[in-house]
Amino acid sequence: MQDFTGMLINYAGESVENFGIGDVRFGKSEASSLAIAFQLDNSIGRLFVYMSRYAKSYIKKALEGTPLVTAEDFTALAILLTHDHLSKTELISHNLQEKTSGTEVIRRLIASGLVKQWDDLKDKRSKQIAITEEGKHLLYQVFIDMNYVGKMITGELTLSEKLTLQYLLQKLENFHLRHHENKTIANKDDLKTFVEDAILTSA
Repeated sequence: MQDFTGMLINYAGESVENFGIGDVRFGKSEASSLAIAFQLDNSIGRLFVYMSRYAKSYIKKALEGTPLVTAEDFTALAILLTHDHLSKTELISHNLQEKTSGTEVIRRLIASGLVKQWDDLKDKRSKQIAITEEGKHLLYQVFIDMNYVGKMITGELTLSEKLTLQYLLQKLENFHLRHHENKTIANKDDLKTFVEDAILTSA
């Protein structure tokens, strides 16, 4: 089995240029552009974008008929459920959002009565927020439909494939969360520098 697995990996490595060749969205023009798009890392990135859009469309359907408008509304409320309270800044960071969009999510949740806020006694410039009983009640109702979303997202994967995917995604999550929290990538130059340094290090 190990020999067979090694053979498959070697075969895949020799055929990297074929990754993404089954993407029905692309035509046959501009061969040089297609070659860039079908590079392994680019294909993985593109598939992440597709999966994110599919997931958001399913989540939007699951939230129909509730005060929750977006997937970010749901995840923000779910994060608050597991904390006694958070500052607005903490919640926005946990929810992986920019300040403007995160503030809008919090505003909607407060306006809907799903979240309450109060002045931070230690920092007058800050507000503490927490989920309300109404928010908890709604969230547990939404969890039922979100279970269907989770099963839809994983599609026809077998249990072993799901476990492998979870392992790989968690590894990526650990990597990206570290950079998110440390604000490693602040601009395009940071992105380029980090990637080029990583390539040199691995060479």
